Amino acid sequence: MTDPVKPYIIVVGIDYSPASDLALQRAFEIAASKASSEVHIVNVVQLYGKQALVDFPADPSGFMSVSMGEATTQVANYAERQWHAFFGERDESAAARSARVIPHLRVEAPSHEIAQLAADLEADLVVVGTQGRRGISRLLLGSVAEAVVRLAPCPVYVVRPKAVPEEEPKIEPPCPRCVEARKTSGGAEYWCEQHRERHGQRHTYHQRDRAGGETEMPLTFRN
Repeated sequence: MTDPVKPYIIVVGIDYSPASDLALQRAFEIAASKASSEVHIVNVVQLYGKQALVDFPADPSGFMSVSMGEATTQVANYAERQWHAFFGERDESAAARSARVIPHLRVEAPSHEIAQLAADLEADLVVVGTQGRRGISRLLLGSVAEAVVRLAPCPVYVVRPKAVPEEEPKIEPPCPRCVEARKTSGGAEYWCEQHRERHGQRHTYHQRDRAGGETEMPLTFRN
């Protein structure tokens, strides 16, 4: 008796953001190219008492509180909508019709749970989205993708929407009026009248005699 062919298993982490929509689309494209495939869509929530805190970009707070049953229904409905939206505009090939879509809801750390689901299922590929931003946005949105890359037991495909690269902040040359103020005041004033309002009054710090000890660095302060 011949053993059935193992399907190509893809795990996709989603948080209902445009980035995760794109990640899921890429997963569907890959699944449709395989003779037999499964797309496991996983949303990871945080528990707050008996409620689940679900990522929800449309809400000003960025999340919403629902019951675990509602969170389970939400990920199932999302998976079905995205599947029909993807194949509704395409000819459903035999490979596409043979693909299975399975929603999952897990609790606690997103990166760990996505990687753990991939391990549990012996997945062939994990797909996650990222916004590719710097600063706080990168910390909140990019760290999950980065952690999944480290933790997953299989290749990870990180998907990022096309966007105009953010420009690095530019350092402006010194204000000529501030330079002149420093020269004419002999260093007593650092800023011109305009920038004095922005930067505030100048404070001067002096290091006193350090004879009291090699490790002492006392400072005196005056306006």
